[in-house]
Amino acid sequence: MRASRFPEVSVLELLTGTGLAVAAGLNAYVPLLILGLAGRFLDFIELPTGWAWLQNEWVLLILAVLLVVEIVADKIPAVDSINDWIQSIVRPAAGGIVFGTGSATQTAAVTDPAAFFESNQWVPVVAGIVIALGVHATKMFVRPAANALTAGAAAPVLSTGEDIGAVMFSLFAILIPILVIIALIALVVIVFSIFRRMRRRRQSVAPA
Repeated sequence: MRASRFPEVSVLELLTGTGLAVAAGLNAYVPLLILGLAGRFLDFIELPTGWAWLQNEWVLLILAVLLVVEIVADKIPAVDSINDWIQSIVRPAAGGIVFGTGSATQTAAVTDPAAFFESNQWVPVVAGIVIALGVHATKMFVRPAANALTAGAAAPVLSTGEDIGAVMFSLFAILIPILVIIALIALVVIVFSIFRRMRRRRQSVAPA
């Protein structure tokens, strides 16, 4: 992705890709939809040629429908855990796409696989997959434990927070990439805080 207002292209594009991949780990469809809308309606955002399909109106419509389904399913206890297993493929794949797009690679159409790997164009895609998978795995670990400790009450709260986080990471990544660093620090602090609260809650309910 290229945003003309920023001079340090390489660093900012790396932050853009990272922010979008983290967002994909939280909600696969939010960064894809925001990225497509930005490429379609914002003049200073230019998607790489290979990823221009993201701004197609039919792709945007499908992503919007999938996002609605994801938002609803992710807020229902038990259903959210099943949805997380299904998303174990979707979210990392989305992370690879958005990181590849955000770092200005053009790898959607691979006509020569050998040249594709020799040119290292696959590196941003794999990086996005790994980042999104890490975020997704953390989410899959936290959600069932939180649901068990709160009788399912945590599902809609955590899901809403994840949706908001996905939107914020996506917007920061596209518009103000430097804020991705601050958002990452905040995310680590929040996750650590949740782990501590879960451990204290588990200890308080454990039989003496």
